[in-house]
Amino acid sequence: MSEEILINVTPVETRVALVENGMLQEAYIERASRKGNVGNIYKGKVIRVLPGMGAAFVDIGLERAAFIHASDVVTNNQTADGPEECPRVVPDIRTLLREGQSLVVQVTKDPIGTKGARLTTQLSIPSRYLVFMPGVSHIGVSQRIEDDAERARLKTLIEEAAAGEPQGAGGYIIRTAAEAASADDLIADMVYLHRLGQAIEERIGHGQAPTVIYRDLPLFIRTIRDLIRPQTEKVRIDSRESHQRVMEFVNEFVSEFSDKVEYYPGERPLFDLYSVEDEIQKALGRKVQLKSGGYVIIDQTEAMTTIDVNTGAFVGHRNLEETIFKTNLEAARAISRQLRLRNLGGIIIIDFIDMQDPEHQRQVHRMLEKMLERDHAKTKITGVSELGLVEMTRKRTTESLGQVLCEPCPICDGRGFLKTSETVCYEIFREILRINRAYDAESYLVMAAQSVVDRLLDEESDNVADLETFIGKAIRFQVEPFYSQEQYDVVLH
Repeated sequence: MSEEILINVTPVETRVALVENGMLQEAYIERASRKGNVGNIYKGKVIRVLPGMGAAFVDIGLERAAFIHASDVVTNNQTADGPEECPRVVPDIRTLLREGQSLVVQVTKDPIGTKGARLTTQLSIPSRYLVFMPGVSHIGVSQRIEDDAERARLKTLIEEAAAGEPQGAGGYIIRTAAEAASADDLIADMVYLHRLGQAIEERIGHGQAPTVIYRDLPLFIRTIRDLIRPQTEKVRIDSRESHQRVMEFVNEFVSEFSDKVEYYPGERPLFDLYSVEDEIQKALGRKVQLKSGGYVIIDQTEAMTTIDVNTGAFVGHRNLEETIFKTNLEAARAISRQLRLRNLGGIIIIDFIDMQDPEHQRQVHRMLEKMLERDHAKTKITGVSELGLVEMTRKRTTESLGQVLCEPCPICDGRGFLKTSETVCYEIFREILRINRAYDAESYLVMAAQSVVDRLLDEESDNVADLETFIGKAIRFQVEPFYSQEQYDVVLH
């Protein structure tokens, strides 16, 4: 599998495209006016404790107060080993925090919609191969490293290197990128993380809440840290200045990849190389067309994302069951790609076309699992439910592609549909009757959109005449070109 990373940098935004086999798989966008906060460490101030929710609001200097749950507040006698290996009783939030208290926290989820950022007091500082967790002693290995011998090698190496550190200095999570890494590279990472950890400790001591203590790396450097892998063929960057900064980072931390990073000076825009712009535009739509003629409908709501699979124009060649099976297999591949590309998170419900054959169900389920193995976000998939639905979750830490690039439609208020002109006409009739009972007017002026006025003067003209006769008053109409189809006003004359 060929893999390339394209990095487009401008003064106002940075965009990253992960391309596999010539097809866009993931897109990341960071804007100068609204940079992400995940991974940033703040010294905040508790502004409100909510016992009924077991949580508190913390001012960390953002537009909206951030949110921390009692389960995310680490106490002095708790280690990182605890929450993973045995369930612990979550204490009353009032025993952990009080209003006005200063608190060092890290953002685990960006503000999404109307919700503020999600926080934790368990700090973690990532590098290329490791994640450093100050104040704990736990050493873990990424589950994506499946080879038992390699897991044991890495864990032993880190345990031996950490043995010389002071008790409780910090724990480590060994990242997927560390697979096959040399001892020198891992120890260099440990040294870097310790220097960074000490610098953060000093800033915590001097900072006044609310203030930022540590900011994660900018997107174009995080991309090198988190996404570049041995199978990555090229990393192309279209900004000379950003390319120089990336090369400094690469030469210091991942020198084995230095020959894979190149500056792209071409006149043709970088994102046009693999039709990335077109794919991003398609990812903002509800409908995903399948090559066979079937299609997938994706609807993102605040509670969950629902995905519906349809055969569409695909009629198959053998029988109905085979047609359905092939459509579902193709949809499983398309859905896994769309989840990554659109960065959809939270609860996801997939309504595949009903399959009678249990073997077909198993193969479609396995296809979805296999395709999601490439996903950088953590996913969990259930079996097919009694209703024929596949339920899954995908870890959400940042806004989806649609939430970053779009906003709710001000005309329909995010519903995705408008009242018909007929419905609005009947609302106007009811409003005139209501006003006529309450006020004494000689006539009424209805101000509405062109489509509504046209209907009132044409299809509804008989009903308007009947209404005028019933109330004994004249009704006039005026087109307001800036009104939406649902807007109207009834003015007394």
